[in-house]
Amino acid sequence: MSSTAATSSKGSHLSRIWVIATHTFTQLVRMKVFYFLAVFAVIAIASNFFDLPQHEGPEAVGANVLRSIKSWSLGAMTLFSVVLSVVATALLLPKDAEDRTLYTILAKPVPRFDYLAGKLLGVLLLVFVSLALMDALMTAVLHVRTNMVVAQQEEMARAMGWPQDAVTSLRNETLASGPNASLQGAVFAVFLRASIMASLALLISTFSSSTLFTTIVSFLIYFIGHFQADARNLYLQSGEAGEGVFARLASLLLSLVLPDFQLFNVIDAVIEGQALPMIAVAKLALVGLYYAVFFTIASWFIFADKEF
Repeated sequence: MSSTAATSSKGSHLSRIWVIATHTFTQLVRMKVFYFLAVFAVIAIASNFFDLPQHEGPEAVGANVLRSIKSWSLGAMTLFSVVLSVVATALLLPKDAEDRTLYTILAKPVPRFDYLAGKLLGVLLLVFVSLALMDALMTAVLHVRTNMVVAQQEEMARAMGWPQDAVTSLRNETLASGPNASLQGAVFAVFLRASIMASLALLISTFSSSTLFTTIVSFLIYFIGHFQADARNLYLQSGEAGEGVFARLASLLLSLVLPDFQLFNVIDAVIEGQALPMIAVAKLALVGLYYAVFFTIASWFIFADKEF
């Protein structure tokens, strides 16, 4: 009997979270947040035409174009996903309180953790769909241009009398710089970084009634997160020998609370054509999951004590 009740309770929790998530997704779509996709389309297509004059051999033809497409596209994905995750999350709680939707939901009653988890999941669903659309456009543009580059390289190489083995090797190398699994891993890393920012913005919004304050503090922590690893290493190197244990403990606590966004710089290596190992993707996934769960639980503790 108790086992059946527990299963039913678990199912009801998941169903409530999913209902809130889909409602949040619909709410954000109605706010026309997808308009930025048009800007991304312009960036992705425009990057296809940044073809500087080439004076090197066939191996250099089009290489800059492929890098620019990946660089501009992944850069735009990062910018849009981070801004979208922070701003969308910062808007949710104040808007629900203003529309008194929050009071209606909590009075049903809906557990506050379910409410917060549903809101966060709705934002992440929006970010995921947005990145999927941008990824599809980037992949299509990159695929077309990669084939054009390969054809141009083969034509130039044959005109210069290259042997067939060298032409085949160049073709395979160029194709490896086009759409591949490592590029999809980089897009996944972009999503993980946006997920961390969304969960962080959710935490800040639970004790702030100002959307502007939540947005500013979230972006401030985002920029700090890009330098905290360097600052931590500098602090450890400059510390006295007797302070070593304390310094390392303080550094560990800081890294557990403040995300280190330098971990996500693997995207730069992918742009240069390097492979992204699956172990690196798994590590980033665990990091993203940890911070998302940590910030959500912290949000719940704060939100649970608020009077509505």
